[in-house]
Amino acid sequence: MSTPFTPDVVEAIKRHMNDDHADDSLLICRALGGRPEATSAVTSGVDAEAIEFLATVEGREVTVRVPWSTTLTERAQVRTEVVRLYREACAALGVPARGEH
Repeated sequence: MSTPFTPDVVEAIKRHMNDDHADDSLLICRALGGRPEATSAVTSGVDAEAIEFLATVEGREVTVRVPWSTTLTERAQVRTEVVRLYREACAALGVPARGEH
């Protein structure tokens, strides 16, 4: 896993995702992570290439990596990419996306 992000930045992103966007993480895992049967998901990592989740599938935790559309080089890009993934997941699952994310 390559990353332009310091450990503190990764922890802040994980905390934000897990505290404020747990439902979004689950949608992303179901639609884009190949785990439609997932019942929960927490963000477990972020690097230049992907976001990583621990998803609960059939009672066990599995790692799910969902790639970004491009290699990230700065923190601000993470938000843009997560919003894109969320919107793509909503479209794929037929779930209405919230307005401003």
